[in-house]
Amino acid sequence: MIYNLKNELNDKQYEAATTIDGPLLLIAGAGSGKTRVITFRIANMLAHGIHQSSILALTFTNKAAKEMSERVKDLTGRKLSNLTVSTFHSFGVQVLRESITKLGYRPNFTIYDAVDKISLLKEAARELNLVYEPQELQNIGQIFSGLKTWRTSWSEVDGSLKPLYEEYEDHLKTYNAVDFDDLIVKPVQLFENFPEVLESYQKRFTYVMVDEFQDTSIAQYKMMKYIALGSRNICVVGDDDQSIYSWRGANYENILQFEREFHELKEIRLEQNYRSTGMILNAANAVIANNTNRKDKVLWTGMEGGASISLNHPESELKEGEFIAETIKTLAFREGIRYGDVGILVRTNSLTKSIEVALLTENIPYRVSGGTSFFQRKEIKDIISYLRIIYNPDDDVNLLRVINTPRRGIGKRSLQTINAIANTKSSSLYSSIYDLTFASDTPIGSTMQGSLSEFIELIEEYKDRFNSKDKLADTLRDMVESIDYWGHLIQENPKSDKAARWKYQNLESFISILEDWENNPDVQDKSLGAFLNRITLITRDDVSDDSEDHSKVNLMTVHASKGLEFKVVFLAGVEEGIIPHQRSLEEGDGNVEEERRLFYVAITRAREQLFMTACRTRRSMNETIEPAASPFLDEIPTELIQYHEFEDYVDVSEAKDLFKDLKKRFS
Repeated sequence: MIYNLKNELNDKQYEAATTIDGPLLLIAGAGSGKTRVITFRIANMLAHGIHQSSILALTFTNKAAKEMSERVKDLTGRKLSNLTVSTFHSFGVQVLRESITKLGYRPNFTIYDAVDKISLLKEAARELNLVYEPQELQNIGQIFSGLKTWRTSWSEVDGSLKPLYEEYEDHLKTYNAVDFDDLIVKPVQLFENFPEVLESYQKRFTYVMVDEFQDTSIAQYKMMKYIALGSRNICVVGDDDQSIYSWRGANYENILQFEREFHELKEIRLEQNYRSTGMILNAANAVIANNTNRKDKVLWTGMEGGASISLNHPESELKEGEFIAETIKTLAFREGIRYGDVGILVRTNSLTKSIEVALLTENIPYRVSGGTSFFQRKEIKDIISYLRIIYNPDDDVNLLRVINTPRRGIGKRSLQTINAIANTKSSSLYSSIYDLTFASDTPIGSTMQGSLSEFIELIEEYKDRFNSKDKLADTLRDMVESIDYWGHLIQENPKSDKAARWKYQNLESFISILEDWENNPDVQDKSLGAFLNRITLITRDDVSDDSEDHSKVNLMTVHASKGLEFKVVFLAGVEEGIIPHQRSLEEGDGNVEEERRLFYVAITRAREQLFMTACRTRRSMNETIEPAASPFLDEIPTELIQYHEFEDYVDVSEAKDLFKDLKKRFS
């Protein structure tokens, strides 16, 4: 061991890190060093002779899993290639890779993302001669997710949706595909229906750790519980005060369920906060104390005092944006605050527009967390899938995506026939289609044979063209025209030519990316394969975390800020109807308690300074309203809040002095 636990951890942290056997409930308050404790606990387990392959650590984001894994490796000085630190979904994939054939799937299954899911729902609806608007499909998708993950039952749902649900599930099986919910649900099904599968995982992982336990869903709880019941060596780490994801299935009552099912557990509470000043922490404690369904705890810090919380009442959302942007500029000039040390938090994405306008006006660089990556947009994914099939016709995943995009009349039965042949011959789908198309005794009709033949000819033609010396971008333009993707967009968006045009413009932008790439003199390999590899890297980088970039202000929802911290935080729109959200006010006390937890999370993101704004007037639904300030503000002791009047820009002489100081600081 290259460290001393006693020197590295406080007393409660040390107790948590050295409690190895049996069930452990670790209540870790905001900023209490949770990740530090987890990594030291894993390192201590390894030091006590527990083999790395016996440890399973589950969390929610790839970033958290990577950070945890790297910190354990740094602590131990070992490579730890057999240590499993994973997200729930990645672990689910691992289980399915090993055992999904027991559920009647082929091994090389496809994972459908949110965009794919909506497309498949639309296709399933079309099979039933049903037509839904895009927002309706989104809502139906959420209902189906609730049904699949045991958050709701058919007794609570419109029963007329049952045929569509069954058709959707049937389509997934036909396409040898699973959606994100299946990555948790199907491993649970394997554990429940195949004892030998469960036993193998219970023997493999005799020590289980779960991070952010308050965010686990019913399905995720079942997954980790089944594995842990083998040895009962399980540590769950969480904070019920930060449970803010009920809308996506998180069930903070899992803590109570854990206490019932692992009744011999030991409970340890981490209440020392290492992040925020006393002023900020006292405000957070005062707010969250008003919730009734919580573990009683009071965070404390050695960093007493600090700046008062600033509350500003701008005249409108435009003035709110100006106040935030101008205050950031002043902090940068007068206190040397880096842009990356600033977080602007909003309850909903709809509040960002006026803030973005103000940041742009003041030339303040910023980044918006979340949103859909350009390369994840459906129209872009469709064309990339065509390119991948042209490059590698045996790519079943991408073939299934495009074989009926645009529509070629290739229905479910034909795909089932193709799948059956592929399974029998252990060949790719493309090879099976080729055989069906050109065999004299083909089991499919002449119309379907013609459709498949045209598809094969298209792929073969463009395989030759992309391998020729023609410009890739020119060839891609021809291909998009050949498949009549514009006609497809019009057909998919019958009520909105504008939406179709916007999607087609995205395709033109994608072709321009290809054109710029192949015209770049620094690019040596200008083949289609090289471009596709580049796209894979771009896609990965595009969604990667760049929180270490200190050159940009961070603009995000409070939900997206969970787990992050900033030296300075601006919380905009602290108004009744926004936080707490109007919907929660209508739905009852339980929802209001979650909104209070959300407010608590927002406050505890701030290390040194917290600015809050509540507008006097705000545009809403094409009218101007006069919102009341959030009732949560009344829960903060008045001595902690200071009404903040924005200070004007510094005068010219002061600006010159500040500029000289900045030059010295950064030279």
